[in-house]
Amino acid sequence: MRITNNMIMGNTKTNINATKLLVDKYNTQMTTQKKISKASEDPVIAIRSMRMATTLSHLGQYVDNNIPDAQSWLDVTETALKNMKSIITDIRTLCVHGSTDTLTADDRDAILDQLTALSQQVYSEGNSDYAGRTIFTGYYTSSSLTFMKDDKDIKYEITQNFQYEDLQETRYYTSGVKVPSIITDTTASCTTDVKEENFQRIRLAYGGVTNDADKQANLVIKDSNGNDIGGYTINYLDSASKFDTAAMKDLKDNPNDIYFLADTGEFVFGENIAKSVQENRYNMSVTYNKTGFEAEDARPEFYYDCKNVTDQGNIVEYKFDDQQYIKYTVATKTDVAVNTLACDVFDTSIKRDVDEMINIVQNAIGAHDKVEKLEKMMTEAQYADEDSQKILQSYLDAAKQEADYADDNLQKTYGQYISNCDKYLDNVNLATTKVGSTMSRISLIQTRVENQQTTIEELKSNNEDRDISDIIIDYYAMYNAYQASLTAASKIEEQTLLNYI
Repeated sequence: MRITNNMIMGNTKTNINATKLLVDKYNTQMTTQKKISKASEDPVIAIRSMRMATTLSHLGQYVDNNIPDAQSWLDVTETALKNMKSIITDIRTLCVHGSTDTLTADDRDAILDQLTALSQQVYSEGNSDYAGRTIFTGYYTSSSLTFMKDDKDIKYEITQNFQYEDLQETRYYTSGVKVPSIITDTTASCTTDVKEENFQRIRLAYGGVTNDADKQANLVIKDSNGNDIGGYTINYLDSASKFDTAAMKDLKDNPNDIYFLADTGEFVFGENIAKSVQENRYNMSVTYNKTGFEAEDARPEFYYDCKNVTDQGNIVEYKFDDQQYIKYTVATKTDVAVNTLACDVFDTSIKRDVDEMINIVQNAIGAHDKVEKLEKMMTEAQYADEDSQKILQSYLDAAKQEADYADDNLQKTYGQYISNCDKYLDNVNLATTKVGSTMSRISLIQTRVENQQTTIEELKSNNEDRDISDIIIDYYAMYNAYQASLTAASKIEEQTLLNYI
């Protein structure tokens, strides 16, 4: 085949241009230290690079944001649980102290002061928040667990469920002695005889329940199929003070009856109906209306099915859900629930127990005050006569009986509530353990994700990057080839066929 000068020049230009392109390529690589500067240079490298970049972006989100947020939420929760444990432990300590039979007046006053202070703190930890989100209220993170101030107008219709185990034996007492301010009838005597009776009861989450004729608490006792067993009568009383000698005798005589005490929120069971519920393991459901809540009362929507019926034209219904878990994605296809629900830790019975303990110690203090007042009256000159001393002695005997009952009730109730506190502490300890386990799990996940992040970064670097020394070697090799090609091309035109004629 005949090779012409034009053919040689054409090939030379093509080769020089190809070499020049490689020189430019390696020059660009020397600047960027990347294998490619655009996807068309090597689609395989480009696709792998984009995939790895996406993976690194996700891993960075997990390591830099999601995992630290989850850990912070758990840290706040753990602190709140530790504080709650401290509060319940303090209550338990007071129960142990109050269950002794050596209490002095100063001891009772000290217990009352401490319980009053603790009553205000019981649910305060439940309002703990992380970044403005309440941590114990499930999905309702913008709402506090408790009412932040007294609200006398708000109205709720609440449905509360009980099991047969919720029946507990409780002591009830008839009205105490009313100490006269002055003795005018020296022939009179104190006929008050304080009596103690034991009954089984269930206690609602709130006292001060509405007891209007059309809004009385509705108790339904259900069998295993959810049917009302019937056969019992409920008697409604506005006040526990009306559950007096006559009412107690009536309940003893009619053991299938139940008394409801609206102010304390208690259903007091007759012997037969209580025994039937326990032996047959019946469940119970109570629907009741509560108007007005105090600051630090737990909001019912976080514990029960209920309705806010304050505005009849705009009723808000709440369905209780114990699966309201807030989850953080801390790794690919790995979600971790970080929140603890109030119903698992802040039992509504805690504050009810504390308030009841306060009432009991107040009753004991009041009973001993009556004794002291009557003893003082007996030393006064105006009551030195035999008739006055006789009537005051009758009052004093009744007052001492009331004080003895009050002390006995204080000791027994406080002794009983030690086990209640142990149950509450078990719940807090279990929640704390779960938080600790979650924190450990997230820590392990964090280590894995960080290692994965390092691995992907290395793979991405191996896929995209070139070592500078290799680039320099390739660059100078190609640059020399380019210079050589230019030198060779310059020799082609120096001689032609005319030089040989």
